[in-house]
Amino acid sequence: MTEETPGAAAENPQPPELPAALLDPRPVIVAIACGWLLALVLAFTVESLHTWRPITIAGLGVGVLGTSIFLWQRHAVRRGSRGAQHGLT
Repeated sequence: MTEETPGAAAENPQPPELPAALLDPRPVIVAIACGWLLALVLAFTVESLHTWRPITIAGLGVGVLGTSIFLWQRHAVRRGSRGAQHGLT
């Protein structure tokens, strides 16, 4: 009753695998952290950008927190924890 028809595969094509370079989150994390660091340096060296100071400090803080969670989850995947996310290597 559940015979596969030749057209069934054509109706549900699978997307191709992404290249490994697009799956690596480290370049994105480094680029964004450098951007926040540059903004922080500018906020403390250029007097007219003094209003940026709390925002850049908060941005770096959230970035450190997010990166810490990512590294913690990746460590859990590598040690084989059952509750860890899948796909982090």
